[in-house]
Amino acid sequence: MLKQFLKTIYPAVYPLSLIKVPRPRKSFYIILSVLILLFTSSLLSYKFVIKDLPSPRSLASQPIPLTTHIRDRHGTELYKIYTNQNRTLVKLTDLPPYLIQAVISIEDKDFYHHRGFSASGTIRAAWRIITNKRVEGGSTITQQLVKTSLLSPERTLQRKIKELVLSVSAESLYSKDQILEMYLNRVSFGGAAYGIEEAALTYFGKKASDLDLAQASLLAGLPASPTTYSPFGNHPEFAKSRQKEVLRRMVANGYITWEQAEIASSQTLKFHPPGGEILAPHFVMYVKDLLAQKYGADIVEQGGLDVTTSLDLNIQNMTQEVVSEEIAKIQYLHIGNGAALITKPATGEILAMVGSKDYFDIKNDGNVNVTLSSRQPGSSIKPINYSLAFGRGFTPGSIIDDSPITYSIPGQAPYSPVNYDNRYHGRVTLRTALASSYNVPAVKLLSANGVSAMIDLAQKMGITTWTDRVRFGLSLTLGGGEVTMTDMNVAYGVFANNGSRVNLHPILSVKDSRGRILEEFRCKTFSFNFLSSVSAIDASATEITSCPSEQVLTPVIAFLITDILADNSARTPAFGPNSLLKIPGHSVAVKTGTTNNLKDNWTIGYTQKYVVSAWVGNNDSSPMSYVASGVTGASPIWNRIITNLLKDQPDTPFTPPPGVTKVNICTITGQLSCAGCPTKSEYFIDGTQPKSACTDDQIRQILDKKSQDEKNKNRDRILEGASNWH
Repeated sequence: MLKQFLKTIYPAVYPLSLIKVPRPRKSFYIILSVLILLFTSSLLSYKFVIKDLPSPRSLASQPIPLTTHIRDRHGTELYKIYTNQNRTLVKLTDLPPYLIQAVISIEDKDFYHHRGFSASGTIRAAWRIITNKRVEGGSTITQQLVKTSLLSPERTLQRKIKELVLSVSAESLYSKDQILEMYLNRVSFGGAAYGIEEAALTYFGKKASDLDLAQASLLAGLPASPTTYSPFGNHPEFAKSRQKEVLRRMVANGYITWEQAEIASSQTLKFHPPGGEILAPHFVMYVKDLLAQKYGADIVEQGGLDVTTSLDLNIQNMTQEVVSEEIAKIQYLHIGNGAALITKPATGEILAMVGSKDYFDIKNDGNVNVTLSSRQPGSSIKPINYSLAFGRGFTPGSIIDDSPITYSIPGQAPYSPVNYDNRYHGRVTLRTALASSYNVPAVKLLSANGVSAMIDLAQKMGITTWTDRVRFGLSLTLGGGEVTMTDMNVAYGVFANNGSRVNLHPILSVKDSRGRILEEFRCKTFSFNFLSSVSAIDASATEITSCPSEQVLTPVIAFLITDILADNSARTPAFGPNSLLKIPGHSVAVKTGTTNNLKDNWTIGYTQKYVVSAWVGNNDSSPMSYVASGVTGASPIWNRIITNLLKDQPDTPFTPPPGVTKVNICTITGQLSCAGCPTKSEYFIDGTQPKSACTDDQIRQILDKKSQDEKNKNRDRILEGASNWH
């Protein structure tokens, strides 16, 4: 086939062979060879070095993963959030001179005199490659910066050449101080500590600006081999030897004297305990989740946010101690866990959030935050039902009959509510019924109010868990619908706030890594900038709104509920005159709640300054063997917490708002008082107070009926006993 091809093409090209071409000169071949060599070297350089070479300009623009700091209201750090690299930016001008001098002395003594690389260092590195067949150091600070920021960590000749090219380019783009600042903010000091600021915090628990010479010289020696020289490593003595070498070189470079070096070397360094510390862990994880919902997980873990929360660490620690100690006392009652939440009703700020007796008891689900978990509230939900009743014409002085009743609802089993003491108390006022937590009157009220109406009001007051209305019936007022503790604090805050709902505000401010305010809560003003990505901040997207609040109850209804819950006399029939619900010298409104199956026990109380809720039970919802509201369970926790909060503070009584009238009524009939009837003073919403007084006949008829009821009860007991005897 080849021969045939040549025969075919030969006639066409044969005439060209007759043309005489002069022979090229020798210089032509030399030039051609040089051009080919240059072209080949250019191709190799492009493929070997230039291709995929990052731009040194990205050193300034490339986002650095930064650490997010979460603090309490006083600035105490609770937790640091980061992904792999724990890093906080610091300016070179904020660092002490001897720290900078220590780094230069041990890493690159000619830093301020070369153009990105050291000629002698490069020659040494090349010689080692030739003799040892290994790619080794000889890196300047600039080379280390581009290596750690722009290149892969592999040890190859190709990467070494790229490092050299990028270093020279970086030196032409940035000043020496800029390069040194970028280096100190990016280099690893061991573990998750990246950058000099986090290194100072990790090893000494202080900012880099506060380091002394001894501490600075130790940290300066770490980047060369953080694992080898770490004071927390297997050979902490290596850290000391490295520190001495740093000090020796500082003396050699004229930065310090031998005397200063000896003093620093002989100083005993006190290291910050290693390990990831977290304070108020349930609260921190709650805030972290809120931040992630708002800004995105990447921003929270890499954006370098500085978050100031509403938490008061002193109050948090006190609350945690109380919960842990009290649960330990009652474990014999098969009570395995407890929780507590403290908020400021006027602002919604969370002062303490204790989600369990021990967050770190992972084996027993200690990390589960019960303040955010759905649990049945028992009778602590009743004030919402009574609030609805007071808005529909009922009054605290209204008489209700605490007597047996059965509700027959189509498609459901007959429902016969009973009181926790298995007794009926006859005609009682709504004040006594609520304060003493009688169940039957509460169910009768809900039957009159309507379940749907109670759900509507509860949602307005802050309950967010009652979304499936078909699940609920008349037992809702006894705690048949699950709620969260955070929601209950909002709802009880409505009573403390004269009927105004203020949602919880656990975050006071959020700043970005440059110190710009993204979000700030000032009670009346709430502003924020939306942070869209780690590298892009839309500072123009600012919104300012008033502190969210909504009037969901009239002030007079809120006051009536508060006055009842603060009335120790009204709860005495159920709890006695000296229960743990009474705080001597202080006006405190409080309500307990226990589910019929003994799975949940609550105590929630408030003043004008605090809402305090406490819960005990078991995470697996297994029933407690025994609990008595006001004596055991959540009440001792609540009592200790609120007593500590109110210690040395003056009493702030609840005062009636306009629109409330106080009159004397007959406790038997609920009418205006008359001769022969026990009398007490009662508050009424203007216009709802009784218009007529009781009469002797009315009192006689009621007392006669009560007497006959007692006789019938005694007769029934006798007959029941006789039946059992036979």
